[in-house]
Amino acid sequence: MLTRKKYFSIVFMLLVISFFTSGTFGQESEQKYAATTISDPQIPVGDLELLLRPLTKSELIVEVEAWLQLLKSKVSQISTAEIQVRQKSREIDQKEAEVGLQSKVKEHLLVNINKLREEQTALIDRFNVVLSALKDKGGEIEEYEKYVAAVSGLSVDLKDVSAFRIIIWGWLKSREGGLRWLKNIIFFLLTLLAFYILACFLGRITLKTVSASKRFSDLLKDFFVNAVRKTVMLIGMIVALSMLEIEIGLFIAGLGVAGFVLGFALQGTLSNFVSGLMILIYRPYDVGQIIDTAGVKGVVDSMNLVSTTIKTFDSQIVVIPNGEIWGGVITNVTGSDTRRVDMVFGISYTDDISKAAKILEDIVSKHELVLKEPEPIIRLHELADSSVNFVCRPWVKTADYWTVYWDVTRTVKERFDKEGISIPFPQQDVHIYQTAEGS
Repeated sequence: MLTRKKYFSIVFMLLVISFFTSGTFGQESEQKYAATTISDPQIPVGDLELLLRPLTKSELIVEVEAWLQLLKSKVSQISTAEIQVRQKSREIDQKEAEVGLQSKVKEHLLVNINKLREEQTALIDRFNVVLSALKDKGGEIEEYEKYVAAVSGLSVDLKDVSAFRIIIWGWLKSREGGLRWLKNIIFFLLTLLAFYILACFLGRITLKTVSASKRFSDLLKDFFVNAVRKTVMLIGMIVALSMLEIEIGLFIAGLGVAGFVLGFALQGTLSNFVSGLMILIYRPYDVGQIIDTAGVKGVVDSMNLVSTTIKTFDSQIVVIPNGEIWGGVITNVTGSDTRRVDMVFGISYTDDISKAAKILEDIVSKHELVLKEPEPIIRLHELADSSVNFVCRPWVKTADYWTVYWDVTRTVKERFDKEGISIPFPQQDVHIYQTAEGS
């Protein structure tokens, strides 16, 4: 009969045995996994990606090590073959009688090296796929990447002309070498061409869309069209670079870092950029209009998101940062279809006020460029120091402003002279008083 003490002793021993047994089984189960994807070193890349998808991080580490051993073995074969080539080169130099035979052997070795390098390139492609899968699941791959970078590429002795010719020519004809890069370059150019056509097509559609709306200025229309085209071409460039087997993720990350650095360094330019956007949205002026801003008056010649180019009336080209324009006062001289011409004409205090007013009304009403609506305003405005001043304010189309101004001014002078109405000018009376001597 079991006592309580013996019973607990037996239970304790069973628990200990169970613990160590389960630990052993766990270790054996972990050690049981063996690399499965290396059974076919020429497996298509797409198939390899599918095989790696369900694997865990620890299993992927096993796969990486297995592919690394395959790659190391291939690199060793290439190194051995290159040593043999160098030995044959030395033998050719020493045994002139057997030059022909040794040259053939050397040529055969070089052809074999090209084949081995082609196989190495294929292995590196698949090894990179396994590394990418491991990285996606949290694995460290920097050491493996450095190894791949160290063993990749061609190493050719430039002093050995025959070897150089055979290696380069073999690489150009290789399916994993020259032919592969030729295909990549063709796809790169075709991708750029396709996205260029797409950018032009979408640009035309955008132009038609924004042109249908009267709310968009010419500047804003150009901005939208250029933005669409450049965005499409940027995406096309990124896609095209992937055709050259460039890591797009690193490229995009590099663009992000470069954008942050440039943004910090070009704060003033970014301020002008934002001001340019505000000008495009709120449309205080457009190309071809006359504006007065930042101390410059002239015709808006062109504009981009950073600056505005104004052509002054004496044909000077002035480039003004958009930040200075948006942060100051903007006077759009030709922003409206019609404009009032403000003129002041003075007559003498001795002249007939009614007669002068009728002359001004007659001149303004008969000018063909003066608008009937709104009606012109002609009023006695001021009793100045030397003259009685009339204001003359006809309305005209904006494009006719200076024509009317100059015509009316000239006609008023001619009519006033003809009707005997004087146009006074500032004058000063000097009175001289003589006093008796000694007074």
